Amino acid sequence: MEIAKNVTELIYSHSLRTRVHEMPLLETELLQDHRELRLAHLALSIITMGYVWQEGENDTVKVLPRNLAVPYWCVSNKLGLPPILTHADAVLANWKRKDHPHSEINMENLELLFTLPGGTSVHGFFMVTLLVELAAVPGIKAIPQAINGVNQGDVTTVTEALKSISLALDDMVEALKLMHDYVEPSVFYGIMRIYLSGWKDNPSMADGLVYEGVQEEPLEYSGGSAAQSSLLHCFDELLGVKHEGSSGAFLMRMRSHYMLPAHTHFVQHISRCRPSLRDFVLELGDEVLDSAYKHCVARLVAMRNYHINLVARFITQPASHAKKLRLSGVDADEENSAITQAPSALETRGTGGSGIMSFLKTVRDRTRALSDSPSAQPIGAEGAQRHSTAGVPKKAPAEASFLSWLTSKIWSQ
Repeated sequence: MEIAKNVTELIYSHSLRTRVHEMPLLETELLQDHRELRLAHLALSIITMGYVWQEGENDTVKVLPRNLAVPYWCVSNKLGLPPILTHADAVLANWKRKDHPHSEINMENLELLFTLPGGTSVHGFFMVTLLVELAAVPGIKAIPQAINGVNQGDVTTVTEALKSISLALDDMVEALKLMHDYVEPSVFYGIMRIYLSGWKDNPSMADGLVYEGVQEEPLEYSGGSAAQSSLLHCFDELLGVKHEGSSGAFLMRMRSHYMLPAHTHFVQHISRCRPSLRDFVLELGDEVLDSAYKHCVARLVAMRNYHINLVARFITQPASHAKKLRLSGVDADEENSAITQAPSALETRGTGGSGIMSFLKTVRDRTRALSDSPSAQPIGAEGAQRHSTAGVPKKAPAEASFLSWLTSKIWSQ
């Protein structure tokens, strides 16, 4: 734990790898409680990212030593998470209140458990992202309400649920705006991003990483990505946004392998609920309901548009500036020193390995296709089969009740 708490200092002194080599083989048998396992995974993840990227993109490692790799693998298997730093670690598990445990959660009252190089911008990035998660909670809790309403043919209930989700999406955007106040673009791009990067679809580590004592062949894992948050997956599934091609494959990989299993199961249960919300809206033809649905989709589009704008400011623009400085051959002054430290391999890619702008715009456009006119797209076999039953009151299935229970368990922690 001491090494994890001092990763930044050890990186700057170029001594983290040495300290890791001196570590004993950590025992994991006594870690049974979920919170203990989450803390262990977070600490081991922070150490691993620092170990791999201590010397930047030009002096990476090929092997994660046994004394770190074996316990990391064991803890990861118990949690159902990959052995790499994920959104579930860096954001969801990496915080505490500064004062009373039940006091208000805001930027001034939050602190990180573990940090990485980047100073206050690291705190800002992770904590603003946490506030986005918290802003989404009312919308997530409205999902079982919407599903119950659909299964009972209750237009009022579904409409109110859609309004709650729309408000939550707007609150998420408001929380995202804090990035401009708490994160410096040059620091995020030039210093922080490499420590969030993985060893899949990354030219700096094209062969992956061998986890010594676990497997002889190198393994590939994606770095941190907003797509590892279950939030927009939940809203997509409820509203009927379907992602295809490489973008859809990337999102499905993030959902299947990089989320906490409870979050993955929640998204999957939403996707399996029948009749779907979209089919219900299309079949019923209620003007108020249709308006609430379209407005909700439009707010999701607005959320994704704002994310694109953030990426432009924090990645695309700094990348362009860094490239110009590199090609000019001029030594960077103090103002530009951070930005010139950025790995060239990440100029057009997200830390999760995706071609970031093309991916975000494709996902946004798939969402916007629904906001134009839901009736413009095929209703689907499920909706056609229920043409004569849409809107007829019926008892909500156990599926919706399970979703309500699962929501309370996941987002009350």
